[in-house]
Amino acid sequence: MIAANTLAGATTREQILRVARELIQTRSYLGFSFQDVADQVGIRKASLYHHFPTKEALGIEVLREATQAFKDWTAAKPRAPGAALESYFRMYRNGLHAGAGVCPAGALAPGWDCIDEDLRRAVRDLRNTQILWLGGVLGALMPAGEVGASAAYVFAACQGALLSARMTGQVEDFDEAIEQLNLSLAR
Repeated sequence: MIAANTLAGATTREQILRVARELIQTRSYLGFSFQDVADQVGIRKASLYHHFPTKEALGIEVLREATQAFKDWTAAKPRAPGAALESYFRMYRNGLHAGAGVCPAGALAPGWDCIDEDLRRAVRDLRNTQILWLGGVLGALMPAGEVGASAAYVFAACQGALLSARMTGQVEDFDEAIEQLNLSLAR
């Protein structure tokens, strides 16, 4: 549950998005309802429809915000390629709460066949945005022929490390997986 001070000063729409993102990251997209969001925000369920006509529209907006936040994060501070990759791992570990949550895009994968195409597209957009950025970073660290596959590998390994840490509730499981990932990249 989101602490009340996290929601203080935020608009109702911002509160709804924060709560929905937390629920997606901790319960999965299929593991919460509009009623759950309304209860945590402290509004009536019917009020949610003023901001989001469907749960899918809410999920899409959560993913759009995550994609934009990633773009903002990458643009915020120029980094050398090695430092950029380390920052990416820290962003996954700390920003996505390794051991307690998963990536909002990764949280939709288990119910892939139950979500609509627009929501799937939003998941793919977040994934593709990260892989494109990873390709640019890895392009400075390895031979060009390996970049595309390596970017997809790093993304998948980070998603898997988050999932594994979530299963055990231990952030150390994320750290161990990333340590092995670093070794495999031989940077």
